[in-house]
Amino acid sequence: MTDPYINSEPKVQEDSIKLLENLGYEFISEEKNKSKRNNLKDVILKDILKEQLKKLNSYTYKGKTYKFSEKSIENAIDDLDVPLTEGLIKSNEHVYDQLILGNSYEETLDDCSKRSFSMKYIDFDNPENNVFHVTEEYSVQKQNLNQIEKNKRPDLILFVNGIPLGIIELKRSSVSVEEGISQIINYQNKELIPHLFRYIQIAVAGNPGNVYYATTGTEKKFWSVWKEDLSDDLLKTIVIDRIPTKLDKDIYSLFNKARFLEIVKEYTIFDANIKKIARYQQYFAIKETLKSIDNFDANGIRSGGLIWHTQGSGKSLTMVMLTRALKRKINNSKIIVVTDRVDLDKQIKETFFHARLEVLRATTGQNLVKLLKENKDAVITTVINKFESAMRNDIINDSSNVFVLVDESHRTQYGTFHAKMKKTFPHGCYIGFTGTPLMKKEKNSFNKFGHMIHKYTMDQAVADGAVVPLLYEGREVPQEITDKKWLDKKFELISRDLSDEQKEDLKKKWAIFQKVASSERRLEVIAIDINEHFKKNLLGTGFNAMLATNSKFEAVRYHKIFENYGDIKTAFVISPPDLKEGVEELDDENKKLVQNEWGKIIKNYGSEEDYEDRIKSEFKAGEIDLLIVVDKLLTGFDSPRTTTLYVDKELKDHRLLQAIARVNRLYDEKDCGFIIDYRGLLGKLDMALTSYTSLANFDEEDLGTTMINTEQEIHLFKNYYSHLIDLFKPVKNKNDREEYEVFLANKDLRQDFYKYLKHYAKHLGYALSSEHIYDLVEDLKKYKSALKFYVELRKNVSLRYYERIDFGKYEEHMQKLLDTYIGASDVEHLTELVNIFDVENFNREIVRVEGGRAKADLIKSAVEKHIKHSFDENPVYYQSLSDRIKEVLEKYHEKRISDEEYLKSMQHVLKDVQSKNMDLKTYPTLISESQDAKIIFDNIYEYFGEYTGNGFEDDLAELSLKFDSEIKKNLKVNWVESQDVHNSIKQGIDDILWNLEDEMDISVDNEKIIEKIMTMAISRYGKL
Repeated sequence: MTDPYINSEPKVQEDSIKLLENLGYEFISEEKNKSKRNNLKDVILKDILKEQLKKLNSYTYKGKTYKFSEKSIENAIDDLDVPLTEGLIKSNEHVYDQLILGNSYEETLDDCSKRSFSMKYIDFDNPENNVFHVTEEYSVQKQNLNQIEKNKRPDLILFVNGIPLGIIELKRSSVSVEEGISQIINYQNKELIPHLFRYIQIAVAGNPGNVYYATTGTEKKFWSVWKEDLSDDLLKTIVIDRIPTKLDKDIYSLFNKARFLEIVKEYTIFDANIKKIARYQQYFAIKETLKSIDNFDANGIRSGGLIWHTQGSGKSLTMVMLTRALKRKINNSKIIVVTDRVDLDKQIKETFFHARLEVLRATTGQNLVKLLKENKDAVITTVINKFESAMRNDIINDSSNVFVLVDESHRTQYGTFHAKMKKTFPHGCYIGFTGTPLMKKEKNSFNKFGHMIHKYTMDQAVADGAVVPLLYEGREVPQEITDKKWLDKKFELISRDLSDEQKEDLKKKWAIFQKVASSERRLEVIAIDINEHFKKNLLGTGFNAMLATNSKFEAVRYHKIFENYGDIKTAFVISPPDLKEGVEELDDENKKLVQNEWGKIIKNYGSEEDYEDRIKSEFKAGEIDLLIVVDKLLTGFDSPRTTTLYVDKELKDHRLLQAIARVNRLYDEKDCGFIIDYRGLLGKLDMALTSYTSLANFDEEDLGTTMINTEQEIHLFKNYYSHLIDLFKPVKNKNDREEYEVFLANKDLRQDFYKYLKHYAKHLGYALSSEHIYDLVEDLKKYKSALKFYVELRKNVSLRYYERIDFGKYEEHMQKLLDTYIGASDVEHLTELVNIFDVENFNREIVRVEGGRAKADLIKSAVEKHIKHSFDENPVYYQSLSDRIKEVLEKYHEKRISDEEYLKSMQHVLKDVQSKNMDLKTYPTLISESQDAKIIFDNIYEYFGEYTGNGFEDDLAELSLKFDSEIKKNLKVNWVESQDVHNSIKQGIDDILWNLEDEMDISVDNEKIIEKIMTMAISRYGKL
């Protein structure tokens, strides 16, 4: 039989500590880490930091070397105690700057003069000069002490020179890593332990098979995986006598001494008050680039190359980190970032600026000439056509330390201007970036950049969770609509699941459309389809969509149609009428419509740039439902909440891949992006992607599974339906809801139920939004009824077992799904649990539950939760309550009591808890009026078991009063934070016990009694 300890969290923790010890970390026990701090609010191990500051730092003056004064050392330690007044991220940033740059401190010199010298906290250049420690169960006192639980205890904390820079939360294999992620995110709450996270640089949550990492402030959706090939020989040296797990490998990859410090210094940035840490593909791309540029050809030109990182995977951030790395590696380096569009140039400039890099944007060709002549250290961003001016002015910089980073370097425009860049920077190193794979014909031409430095494909990004997968549905609408049967079928598909009132409204729109000239019918049909699809699936969910259309006229026309419907808010972004964009208009009336609308835009907004900025801002904020575009914003525009792209435009090659990537960004509760194609670009998507004209110019292996047919969603929701059916197989009477609820008394089964239901609802919703689902029309009623039943069951079960199961933002989407397709009552919006001491409201909760057994289950679950949270306040009392509940349950399960008696018993327990009736027995008269002394009496009784003679209980009562008095005389505001108060209480109790031994010849375990009383005191009086 397998030892259960092997798969336990303590074993995972033990193995991780051993691994870190093998990496050179020194282990500090839980007991020792407490003794090294004045109180549990302190998180830096100051004695270690003080010693390291002395060891690492000195200064030279007039040829002599000196050590820093004690005052400067103490000031350096104090300066790390950055207040949280500006928020956690700002505090973390202030600490980070000190860790990377050090601080200057004034010293009094031998000649009595004063000068300032720099002191560093960490030697980043020589990792072995630092000391690395790991500790477990690191108790940290919470900011808000008005709670029963006063401290939080992260599993592992990793220190560099006594400063806590790493945190690891560990789970056993059967527990989801998401729990660990949620814990770490929760720790950063302002009421918990954000003061620890002022210092944390790398956070890891993992079990033996799955690991995610992040940094301070990282939202759940942005936690990342690390992937790296490690040799077996290496692993054998760090993991002894067992098979290495994924957790072992990632702890090595992220926390070996050199890598840990490297990631902190080189691969962490602050971007507009958001802290970001490199993903593995960014790290290795930059490492490979730095390696590549060390190679020179015969002309003294560094080896550049191409970085292909799929869209949405952080390409812009890679450019920022690479720029910073180049500047640190190469003295007097010059960085030029080149794009081919003004809006992208502006966006790149803002990205560099927010990352705190000095950056200058060339606004004109002459401005570029000026910036190049000034030869400033700042990064220069420019649109490529401005090199025309540089060439005309004979601007030449022949340094080999010039690095030209070319964004979206596959585009044909770069071919024309590449020679002009080369003339300006003849010895420059050119590094190209692309978010899409190279077409076959492009692969040979890319030798102007050099070799492929690094690639990260769409398949890799989806597998890593860096972007969401894309679901494709073809809804091709013919150019000329004359077939009545086709129209009737389309009406039937669009009107499915509508109420009678909604169908009447649609019929009115349909009647108007049929009167429209045949040339415009196509737009009307598509507009109706989009309108109904959006209303059914997106309206009110917080998500929005884009529509890519063929011309400026069509963009304006679509906008007018949607305005006429009045159901969704739309806007359009186009180029001015005199600039080419999309298909050119030949019809004068069409041109006039565009010109009129453009005139309104300029009148209302003043300029094209102001209008576009306003629309983009409103769209990103979710204030616009549908954004209609032609070419603009189909590349380089990020709006994470955008989940659907409607395509009524001829797109192919890079343009198609870039357009569909608008909806692959991560966002809360966004599991995938949708492409709805009215042009038939990819037909039914039932063949290899390169079989379609739109993508025929690529190699199949480079495209991978860029998109998935929505028909696959049908298989997914069926799978989760099967999981739910299998879960409830033991339920004999499938018509008895009570039997389902009783079956879910087991917490693990409830967790499985909630998980399967969430996935079933999501994927059924996706499938119902597709026209393909109606091939299953015979079974749809069954699947919809199942969803309605399970949602209602979830509501009852979460109430009955006193737990708050919230699907987060998906609650809104589930309500939308039920409203649109099922017609069920409202999804229960689960609020915070009602406190059992709020007697009136808790009684209302009991009334809401149907049946005696269910009511008793609710009371039992609520009281058990209270016992768990309050146990340390009075262990003996709460253990007795727990035993009472256990005894009642045994009788009930053995059918010795009825449902009614079970409920009555639980009501008696509840009444005792609510009335705070703690009298377990008759107490000595001396303490009959002191509830606090009674609690101490009960909880120290066991330590005096062998001294139960005459008068013993009276003596113990007197002792309890002394202990109570000793505690209370030391209490003051925030006493829990004061180690001095703790020490005073402990010393006072110890003195009382020593006197007891002298006076009565009684010997007891002083340490255990002191520990028990201190635990109770903190729990009972900690709110002062």
